[in-house]
Amino acid sequence: MRSTVQELLDSLCAAASEEERRQWAVASAQALGLGGMAISLGQGQGQELVWFSDETSVRLEDLQFVLGQGPSQLFQSETGTREVPDLGQLLARQWPQFAIEAEALGIAALFVWPVHIGAAQVGTMTGYRRTAGPLTAEQSAQGRLVADALAQQLLNRWPDRGDPGKSSGGAGTVGLHRAEVHQATGVISERLGVSLVEALDRLRAQAYASGRSLSDTAHTVIERELPYGTT
Repeated sequence: MRSTVQELLDSLCAAASEEERRQWAVASAQALGLGGMAISLGQGQGQELVWFSDETSVRLEDLQFVLGQGPSQLFQSETGTREVPDLGQLLARQWPQFAIEAEALGIAALFVWPVHIGAAQVGTMTGYRRTAGPLTAEQSAQGRLVADALAQQLLNRWPDRGDPGKSSGGAGTVGLHRAEVHQATGVISERLGVSLVEALDRLRAQAYASGRSLSDTAHTVIERELPYGTT
C-alpha cells in the first residue's frame, strides 16, 4: 500500500541505510504523483546534485546544468512552485534545447519547489511526470513539506561520511555528484590557460556535442582520453 506524505515524513529520520533512503526517495515521488525527483543545492554554475530518486532525475538535472536552461535554473521563491505542466509547449519558446532533450527522455511535465534552510533558499527540488498535467493544490503543498524536511537531512549528511571512494550513485545519498566535473574544469583551465568559467563552458559544449553525460565527458578529460576537453 502506498504511504502518505505525512507517513513518509514521520519515517525520514529512521531511513539510515542507503537502501532505506532509496526506498524512501522512490516512495516520496510516488506519494506526490511524480515519476521521480531530485534536489540540487546552490545556483547556476555552482549547483550540485545531492539527492535523487532515479537515474532519469539525474539526467534531467545534468541537462539543466549542461545547457544552462530549465525550470530549476535561477528559480527563487518564498513558498511557490514553478509548474511546467506541458513541456511540449516550450519547444518553440522558453528553454527550447532543454525541452527537446527532456522530451527525448519521455518527460511531459516538470515541477520545481524551493529548498529552504530557515529564511534562506539553498536550492531546488525538481520532480517530473511522463504525462502532461498540473499538480493538485494538495500535491503542491505537500511537495513543499517534503523539500523542507529533506533540507536539514541533506545538510546533516554533507559531505557524505560513507565510503570516500564511492560516488553518490544511490538515491538519497549525499556526495559530490559532479566532483569529476569540477576536477575536469580545472584540468581544462590549466591546459588551455582559460578561466574556470570558460573551461566549464567548453566542457559543457563537449558533453552536449558528443551526446555523452557531463560526468562521462569529465572522466575522459581527467584520464586524458580527450587531449583538450573540447572538439
